[in-house]
Amino acid sequence: MKKHIPNILTIIRILLIPFIVFFIAKSSYLLAFILLLASGLTDILDGFIARRFNLISDFGKLMDPLADKLTQISIVITLVIKGFIPFWIVIIIILKEFIMVSGASFLYGNHTVVSSRWFGKLATVVLYIAIFFSIIIAEFNLPEIYKTCNFYLYCISIIAMIFSLIMYFRLFIPKDLLKNMWPKN
Repeated sequence: MKKHIPNILTIIRILLIPFIVFFIAKSSYLLAFILLLASGLTDILDGFIARRFNLISDFGKLMDPLADKLTQISIVITLVIKGFIPFWIVIIIILKEFIMVSGASFLYGNHTVVSSRWFGKLATVVLYIAIFFSIIIAEFNLPEIYKTCNFYLYCISIIAMIFSLIMYFRLFIPKDLLKNMWPKN
């Protein structure tokens, strides 16, 4: 049972998503904030437990980032619907995540499991900061200057995401595969 604790925490994060989305949709921002905070803490805890007690699994390597992506995309879509952030931001996030999941799936099919790196974690943290800030702004109905700052946080998170996408591509795509992708003239 002990070896499954990180994976159970990851599954709990996935199960929290509809509740977080529901509370944002119903303008119960404090409850959404608390659940999102709990989700973030389980994310940190499952990673710590997996590394500390050598309980890292292929399931965890795949599902942990997927739980992050599902959480982020679900919340950002809800924030777009509520009018807190522009639609184009969610399009960029979804496109980036689609590329990442497709690439990771391709590599997994070739017996390579893509593990998280600092640049991916940085992009995730910056996006979560922007999301938390959106929820705080909504909860306290903060003035327009805070909304402008929040918009710039999302822009920074998109830059971090694009940077991480490039870095993952450089790190995990085999060089010989790249050579074989384009015909020689």
